[in-house]
Amino acid sequence: MSYGRVLTIQDISCFGQCSLTVALPILSACGHETCVLPSAVLSTHTGGFTGFTFRDLTEDMPSIKDHWIKEKISFDAIYTGYLGSTRQIDYVKDIFAAFDKEGCLKVVDPAMADNGKLYYGFDDKFVAEMKTLCGKADYLVPNITESCFLTDTEFKTEYDEAYIKELLVKLAALGCKNVILTGVSYAPGTTGAVVYENGEYYYYKHDKIANGCHGTGDIYASAFVGSLLHGKTAYDSAKIAADYVLACINETIKDETHWYGAKFEPVLGKLIESLKQ
Repeated sequence: MSYGRVLTIQDISCFGQCSLTVALPILSACGHETCVLPSAVLSTHTGGFTGFTFRDLTEDMPSIKDHWIKEKISFDAIYTGYLGSTRQIDYVKDIFAAFDKEGCLKVVDPAMADNGKLYYGFDDKFVAEMKTLCGKADYLVPNITESCFLTDTEFKTEYDEAYIKELLVKLAALGCKNVILTGVSYAPGTTGAVVYENGEYYYYKHDKIANGCHGTGDIYASAFVGSLLHGKTAYDSAKIAADYVLACINETIKDETHWYGAKFEPVLGKLIESLKQ
């Protein structure tokens, strides 16, 4: 798709490189018309900041959808990130249904957990509702922690290929047949992504950098969607996204003062070049 129109639904942090402040520029750099539906506006993201402001935009979501329908607006893809409540998940499902034209690609990043724990403010009820949204996606992009919550599977830091394949089969059972599972590491010093597509498994391995950054999951999902809409295969899109995140982290660790996000902007050119290959 040379010029697709993608809608991304997630919160926006006015400061801090995550969510919409990541998704909008990355998708645009991939060559797509990018439309946004902010679910909330925060002064900063919540990782390491205190006293941040928060404006909930849940009540605005249905009226925005209705206006788009009235104007006969359509989308080639809908990509969801962080959603702050079960009501927002319900509204997103309504949006999926309202704009489900033929060929509209739906990608869900169930951004709700990491390192074996749910994010602050989420509970079992939220997880149960997220399962229903994941079942409506064409592609699901979770990490291992999120996958465990979605499938009621014990979280492990050490595992084998059989454990990962079992997770993928359980995720597909939710209704989404294609899964990109991130952060899969079978050996020290390496990590990667497993692509589960149409019942087939593919693994892309790359170096693991000890230093993590806020927002890398958002960067990955955005680069994956941008690549997929560019006509790349799911495996190539997963590879491009992984290599781009690696470049972002390497750029960020050069600056010790930049602790609040990943410097994705200086290496956007690498992402753009990878799409030409």
